[in-house]
Amino acid sequence: MTAITETARQFFDACETGKGWGGCQAFCTQDATFTAQAEPLADVRTLEAYTEWMKGLLGFMPDGRYEVKSFATDEGRQNVCAYGVFSGTHSGQGGPMPATGKRTSTDYVYVMEFADGKVRHMTKIWNAPWAIKELGWT
Repeated sequence: MTAITETARQFFDACETGKGWGGCQAFCTQDATFTAQAEPLADVRTLEAYTEWMKGLLGFMPDGRYEVKSFATDEGRQNVCAYGVFSGTHSGQGGPMPATGKRTSTDYVYVMEFADGKVRHMTKIWNAPWAIKELGWT
């Protein structure tokens, strides 16, 4: 396993289990950026903000969990792609509305770009409208 693959795995787990920036920053450059073409994340531009968003999401979806479907490293381009399925129920307080009790299982991909062995940028590829509809937020 390459160094960036291991760093990506550690970052991925810390992010997806709601550790926030405190649990993720050791795996990232200080100024790591973030992009996603998904409405709930339209204003999120830093990886720090995204990891805090995930931490908040798990606050109102306390049963949230992920399953890795694929993890691939492109050494030449210095990036790692992770395909996962996030599942959870909106049962806690917070979020865009009162708890709906509805559940989603939503596919997503992270493309993590590396510099000097740390994540410098991450793109999230996610069909947000699908998850929003399943959770009853529309």
